[in-house]
Amino acid sequence: MSYLEELFSLEGQTAIVAGGAGVIGVNMSQALLKAGAKIAVWSRTQTSIDQALDQLNRDDGASGSTFGCRVDTGVEAEVREALKATEAALTTPEILINAVGGNLGKAPFIQSDLEQFEEVLKLNLTAGLMVPTKVVASYWIEKKIQGSIINLTSMASYMPLSGVWGYNAAKAGVLNLTLATANEFAPYGIRVNAIAPGFFLGKQNRALLIDQKTGEYTDRGKAVIAHTPFKRFGEPQELAGATLYLASAKASGFVTGVSIPVDGGYLAFNI
Repeated sequence: MSYLEELFSLEGQTAIVAGGAGVIGVNMSQALLKAGAKIAVWSRTQTSIDQALDQLNRDDGASGSTFGCRVDTGVEAEVREALKATEAALTTPEILINAVGGNLGKAPFIQSDLEQFEEVLKLNLTAGLMVPTKVVASYWIEKKIQGSIINLTSMASYMPLSGVWGYNAAKAGVLNLTLATANEFAPYGIRVNAIAPGFFLGKQNRALLIDQKTGEYTDRGKAVIAHTPFKRFGEPQELAGATLYLASAKASGFVTGVSIPVDGGYLAFNI
């Protein structure tokens, strides 16, 4: 085994990718698979799970190394059952990726729909971090497993985006709780870090950033590109390096409580 293989190999490990049926989740799963890990895709719908597994098994020849579990990660009892099912189907998970999230609308603050605001908080913060982290970390502590948790922060974790109030609040909370849980779990050898993707095109935001009739950037898309020094959107596979770095205890065993921007310089932009 070469030095690089030894440093980044995840052979024999199992990773849970909660929200693993989305574009970012699938690409992170592909990176982990190529490093030797087995992957449990957690999602709320069987259709999305089947599509993700089909892509992983087709593109990466991963048949036998993947497992899909239908679960609402906002419900603690379901997450406990999903953890049991994952362990039975693969091996005891040592990596948890919290990739559940998304947004449900955009409006001026005084026109905010409070029910929608609370739903976005629950999606990104409760289901996207609190519940799966509580269940999996408590299991690891009980079993003395020194696992790695990777959360998905956002550009909105650092600076608010206009009109998406619930998303801003939730993602700021994800960054805050990444730091807090990193501190609390460090005595158990559990690392908690995050990746902060810049703007990557996916099902959730494509229509917001790209005009579906012309293929040109929308005003929102133009604003993002103007604020991104690389002058383009990210490619999902560009998250692979940060994913493998944070997942591997040999590569980042003394790293906890960090959020790594993969953003084309968005947070570094200045005039």
